[in-house]
Amino acid sequence: PFEALTAEAKADYVLFRAHLDVELRQVGQRERRLEEIEAVVPFAPVITGLWEARQRIDPLDARQAAESLSKLVRQIEGLSKELPNMKLKRPAANRAAQAVEQLRELLKRWNGFYSGYDPNYSWWMADPYQKANAALESYAAAVREKLAGVGKGDKRTIVGDPIGREALLAELEGEFIAYTPEELVEIANREFAWCEEEMKKASRELGYGEDWRKALEHVKTLYMPPGGQPEMVRNLAMEAYDYVTRNDLLTVPPLAGAAWRMEMMAPERQRVNPFFLGGEVIQVSYPTAAMTHEEKMMAMRGNNIHFSRSTVFHELIPGHWLQQYMTRRYSTYRRPLATAFWTEGWALYWEMVLWDRGFARGPEDRVGMLFWRMHRCARIIFSLNFHMEKMSPEECVRFLIERGGQEPDNAEAEVRRSFEGDYGPLYQIAYMVGALQFRALRAELVGTGKMGEKEFHDRILTGGSMPVEIIRARLAGLPLAPGSKASWRFYPR
Repeated sequence: PFEALTAEAKADYVLFRAHLDVELRQVGQRERRLEEIEAVVPFAPVITGLWEARQRIDPLDARQAAESLSKLVRQIEGLSKELPNMKLKRPAANRAAQAVEQLRELLKRWNGFYSGYDPNYSWWMADPYQKANAALESYAAAVREKLAGVGKGDKRTIVGDPIGREALLAELEGEFIAYTPEELVEIANREFAWCEEEMKKASRELGYGEDWRKALEHVKTLYMPPGGQPEMVRNLAMEAYDYVTRNDLLTVPPLAGAAWRMEMMAPERQRVNPFFLGGEVIQVSYPTAAMTHEEKMMAMRGNNIHFSRSTVFHELIPGHWLQQYMTRRYSTYRRPLATAFWTEGWALYWEMVLWDRGFARGPEDRVGMLFWRMHRCARIIFSLNFHMEKMSPEECVRFLIERGGQEPDNAEAEVRRSFEGDYGPLYQIAYMVGALQFRALRAELVGTGKMGEKEFHDRILTGGSMPVEIIRARLAGLPLAPGSKASWRFYPR
């Protein structure tokens, strides 16, 4: 009975129910998307059937399997001829090409289970498997080129797969965000305008007048020489750690302060993520000797000293690494219910807190901190408009360059990461929206003296990842009902 539960258990009930609703809705969405591409990939049951039989360790009839793959090759040959007559939207066509590639990988793993181990299999399958593998590879390329418009060797075109406004509303409800996509875009524009005014102040201090883009260009030239980035990152990490512990802003266990590590990000990975990634291991984005001169300059400019100062504490302490450390030790059962609005929102919230506390050493630091804040505003604007089919990927790239001051390659990588990576449709808005929620909750509880700052931060970290509206109910003692929905209007009018 819900009313018999403790306050924490009521929160878990609401969280788990919302989690199940989201999972079921996403299953339905995946089914509909598979139905859209069924005509392009009608042979999928042949490969999935072989795979599922292998998973069950059913006896294998190698001759019958060889005949199935031979028929598969002929079917693909027929489909290849029909491709020019197929009508499919570009995102669905790209999804179909990805499905063919996934099926090819599945067949490769199926073959690897038997080949060389089962003599009868190897005798029957040597030719049919090779032909099926080649046919799938060729067919995936043809689908991508003829239906999705992405030619062979094209590594720059971004397709993406918008989900539409109604699906966005359902996703927002699942994250306990009581705003429409349009309202969130308006909030982002208001925050962006604030950032621009602060940029102008820093620009005037640097001697560039109202033209903050010139000040931004100046800051981009202040990068470390080759080989110097790791030491800088270490020093920035220690500076942030010392600051939050010296000011007693939250609990940082000594092991958390000592256990993080550093790696350099591979060049190919930098095509998808041009900036640092973090957590227990901070992955430092910086050019390698093999990159072109243009790629090197963009990577150094985009990861300059003053941009990095915010990035490092966002990724380590008090950001993602401290989150990971605490969620492995407290309320661990809530980890499957994790949300980006807690994860990314918390890290950006600390950028806001340290800004308000005067952490910036001068106008260059302020430009660096503002660049990231503007970037998170831009993410809301371009990602929501993309999913509402108001902006194309190309328009998103131009927006980041022209409005956000991004380097061209970095802007392209950012959009690619948003729409072709493993991120959900709300992930990119979670940074700013989650941070604004944490900031509003801090004003409500710490700003009114109801709770101390350290207690506030510690209870968030030990409570586990969840939508910030549920954190508010936990910390403020607000009532929850079994079917609680988003209702908190956290942004000032």
